[in-house]
Amino acid sequence: MSSTFVSSHWPTAPRQVPVFGRRVMAVGAWAGAGTVGAAAEAGEGWGIEWLLKRNCSITPQQLASVYASLCGVSCLIAGFFFWQGAPFVAAFAGVELLAVGAAMLVFARHAGDRETLTLVGRSLHVERCIGNRVEHAELPADWLTVEPAAGQGSLVQLCGRGTRVEVGRFLRPELRGAFARELRQTLRQTVTQTGTQTVTQTSAYSLHQAAAGQGPENDSN
Repeated sequence: MSSTFVSSHWPTAPRQVPVFGRRVMAVGAWAGAGTVGAAAEAGEGWGIEWLLKRNCSITPQQLASVYASLCGVSCLIAGFFFWQGAPFVAAFAGVELLAVGAAMLVFARHAGDRETLTLVGRSLHVERCIGNRVEHAELPADWLTVEPAAGQGSLVQLCGRGTRVEVGRFLRPELRGAFARELRQTLRQTVTQTGTQTVTQTSAYSLHQAAAGQGPENDSN
């Protein structure tokens, strides 16, 4: 594994550094999704997930309810003035509701923007959802580099075997360094543990083959 981290390019993290990743069951989330799905079928169902999403104080469903209430109130006021002989109030109310609705539609479209990183076995799956666009990338944990994309407060850049992905746009600049350190440390631990398990399984298989090969000779003697 070759990992790179330049800590001086990011702002200083707060004293209480949050934990970004969590342990998840990868079978239900990524079954059949390329290398991650294959790893889950091979028995490596547990993984680490980093979910980085936009900080929204209201959901699209709640926003729709607020807009419906606003439309109701505006229609009542416009109807009252129209009944009193002021029809232009209804026209202005309609233009106002259209403008507010367009702004809320833009907000709701990006309310679910997120970046999801899932590490299963020796593969890191990156999913980026920006509006209606969804991008997927598969990166090998063995040769993955984690470093700043540019200068102060920049995004976290992941590079591995010709694939380059930038993540962390939904994190505050002072937290991107802590996120990169956590990701780099988890990648190193995962690769080390996986390598140790592979060596152990290979040694056990070699001993079993050697014992099986010596069996007939012992029977003939």
